[in-house]
Amino acid sequence: MNIREQSEKNEGLILSQYACLSSCSRGRGREEEKCSVRTDFQRDRDRIIHCKAFRRLKHKTQVFLSPEGDHYRTRLTHTLEVSQIARTVARGLRLNEDLTEAVSLGHDLGHTPFGHAGERALDMLMDGGFRHYEQSLRVVDTLEKDGKGLNLTYETRNGILCHTRGKEADTLEGRIVRIADRIAYINHDIDDAVRAGIIHQEDLPDDALRVLGYSTSERINTLVISLLENSTEGELKMSGEVSEVFERLHKFMFSCVYSNRNAKLEEKKVPDLMSFLYEYFVAHPDNLPVENKLTASSEGIPRAVCDYLAGMTDRYAIEQFERLFVPRSWGWKRS
Repeated sequence: MNIREQSEKNEGLILSQYACLSSCSRGRGREEEKCSVRTDFQRDRDRIIHCKAFRRLKHKTQVFLSPEGDHYRTRLTHTLEVSQIARTVARGLRLNEDLTEAVSLGHDLGHTPFGHAGERALDMLMDGGFRHYEQSLRVVDTLEKDGKGLNLTYETRNGILCHTRGKEADTLEGRIVRIADRIAYINHDIDDAVRAGIIHQEDLPDDALRVLGYSTSERINTLVISLLENSTEGELKMSGEVSEVFERLHKFMFSCVYSNRNAKLEEKKVPDLMSFLYEYFVAHPDNLPVENKLTASSEGIPRAVCDYLAGMTDRYAIEQFERLFVPRSWGWKRS
């Protein structure tokens, strides 16, 4: 029995009857020889961590566009916080922590530059719209590894696709990520908004804080413990009181931060920037990178341009816009 087989055996002995065992995975799109050391879900996690799209998350907006200061969240730090919360819940419920981690790390790989403002801009530009969770699946299925994709398991792919809206994931591990995503962004966005002076601690609804806690760590701890204590029979849920005040806090953030005019002032520029870039590359597909040119020939120019723009970091998108549309001073040198 090799190390992987021993790990799979241990899963069967230790994990809950509701857990998704790696030995029972529905498999990959392309058959592969099993690793002698890692389970299939551990391999998924490693492939995501080492892919290019994961590295680009460090320069993509979470809530505040290009904030000045080292302590604001980026899409990468958000992803790591989601993973930490989700793994804690999975471990506490004796579910598959490796699958939970893989879904957590991959859930935002398809996010655009400039956060949800960039997503809304591409949604307006693309026939059929644009949704970051579908793009995340496209990244792991098609775009990574020069068009070969990462060939992840069905369960990881399903969790990535279902992490935010619509149909729930088939596994409890995937559903945990959906909840952990919400726990993470509400709480770290409060922290960032207070740091930015958009809101103050005393602005937060006190009835929610009395239940959840007055600090980020207290609130996350309360939410996680409530989830662990109230989830039964393969169903994930919090207590009625905690769920109610968490929803109230969520609504407060949407009204006071996510739609705050001062916080979102720079976002007004995003649709024009994305539109200019989109129209330019649709008109000049020869200027796309090689991998996107291949997509243009097989799936059409708009799809190729969308992939290119969605994969950009904030600063790269700004650099491309300046290169293409902002005049530079002219200089002449004598030969």
